Amino acid sequence: MPDKDAGTPRVFLIRHGETEWTKNGRYTGKTELELTEYGVKQVLASGKIIVGAGKLIDPSKLAHVFISPRKRAVQTFELAFSDTDKQMLKDAGKVSMTDKLAEWDYGLYEGLVTKEIRALRKEHGLDADRPWDIWRDGCEEGESPQEVTARLDSLIEEIHSFQAGNIHGEKACDVVLVAHGHLLRAFVKRWLKYPMEFPLSMMMEPGGVGVLSYQHHNIDEPAVLVGYGFPLQEQLK
Repeated sequence: MPDKDAGTPRVFLIRHGETEWTKNGRYTGKTELELTEYGVKQVLASGKIIVGAGKLIDPSKLAHVFISPRKRAVQTFELAFSDTDKQMLKDAGKVSMTDKLAEWDYGLYEGLVTKEIRALRKEHGLDADRPWDIWRDGCEEGESPQEVTARLDSLIEEIHSFQAGNIHGEKACDVVLVAHGHLLRAFVKRWLKYPMEFPLSMMMEPGGVGVLSYQHHNIDEPAVLVGYGFPLQEQLK
């Protein structure tokens, strides 16, 4: 069966590796944490398998790498890509940090776990009829779903500017995003044109990689690649 979508540009989502707060479920927005020793190993393992010439993420086929300015995301990029590939991308002006990929601003909820957030909101007279849901309710003194939507939609427009003219593979223009758990799941919702409150259950492990693309070579048909074939071994030689 032929691949009707061969050559279609892709967007790779890379979540940063484990931190101390990742381990215990604390909401980590602006707090600067480095990866744990295990988090470093997670990213190195992912990078070794999927990043490099002829691999799933081939640096020579990238139009741009966007990175969250948080230390844990920058560290993840530095570990996942080889020194040679990083230098090549930077020399070509294809790497940039952007606040559009910063983790959701949790405001008063920074460093808390879900049950603590829900208890705090009840103290504040909120959520009498239903439990707190970040996708619907946002964060006190932090970001609302509408604010996160606005910055992600702006980034998606920027990505489309790279890929719209190359939708049939005319020019290699894959994009990589290195960011955070909540933010990348929010990105998937907006990529698919769903509102933040749409109940789309998603999981993404620290150090994990997701893939987005388009159906039918159509920039107006964004899609999730739920299964992806890896490059053939002869292509790696």
